[in-house]
Amino acid sequence: MSKHTDQQFEHVIKICREIFEKKMVDYGTAWRILRPESVTDQIFIKAQRIRSLQVKGTSRVDEGIRPEFIGIVNYSVMALIQLEKGIADNPEMAPDEAMTLYNKHLYGAKKLMEDKNHDYDEAWRSMRISSLTDLILMKLYRTKQIEDNKGKTLISEGVDANYMDMINYAVFALIKLEFPDEI
Repeated sequence: MSKHTDQQFEHVIKICREIFEKKMVDYGTAWRILRPESVTDQIFIKAQRIRSLQVKGTSRVDEGIRPEFIGIVNYSVMALIQLEKGIADNPEMAPDEAMTLYNKHLYGAKKLMEDKNHDYDEAWRSMRISSLTDLILMKLYRTKQIEDNKGKTLISEGVDANYMDMINYAVFALIKLEFPDEI
């Protein structure tokens, strides 16, 4: 991975992390009660809104696609935490534990991105943001199918790999939005 990509990735995940931390101050860790399927549906809503805005070209709600991609990153990390910890009847989690797990899973996705960038030679840089949205939606449909099959797959990766890919596709889209002249 190029130093340039590393710096851009770090810039984008800093934004995502700050929003996650601020929302944790506002809401606590209420998301801990969500089943992974519910988190998948939240990500789906965000990805579907992005696609709708891309297709329609207009928005009636004063929020663009950037906050939705940030939401995809953060909800995907929440999903990975839920897979690791299990759903909680009591949603309280210490903020430092939540941030430790957040960083663990975010940097796990980053490591996967580094490996894939090596093999694919950063092909995402030539992709359109709309294609990244479509890939996220495809990963969501795959994840829903795996969830409907109670996690059983014959040959495919599990839902955790799909969440990590969604993080990376959303980060790529955010890099393209944050640094449009550098792609």
